[in-house]
Amino acid sequence: MNITYTQNGDYLISNIVIRKTKPLGHYGRLRKAYLEMHRPILFKELVLSDKLFEYCAEIDEAARNRMELIVRSLAEQNGVTEQLKAENQMEWVRQMNACKAQTEEIVKAELIYD
Repeated sequence: MNITYTQNGDYLISNIVIRKTKPLGHYGRLRKAYLEMHRPILFKELVLSDKLFEYCAEIDEAARNRMELIVRSLAEQNGVTEQLKAENQMEWVRQMNACKAQTEEIVKAELIYD
């Protein structure tokens, strides 16, 4: 990593350029907060190597993909179908919310809070 400096009077000031990144999603922010609080060495290493946001974005994408896959699988296992949605919407919503809650626990345990 090359760092360039600009002379300002008697001082050399580093020319720091911040890369444009897209905002982190929910799971990326959770992972970042977890690293900051519970894995400070890894957090600082990622910050200093300028890979923190890239790493958190990868975790966010993996978590969202995993959520989608597991929710679909749990819904299928529990018999949550479009037919149930047509017949009893409130029951369908209740069961889908239960599937999403279970999935979120799994994803957080596997990817966020390891």
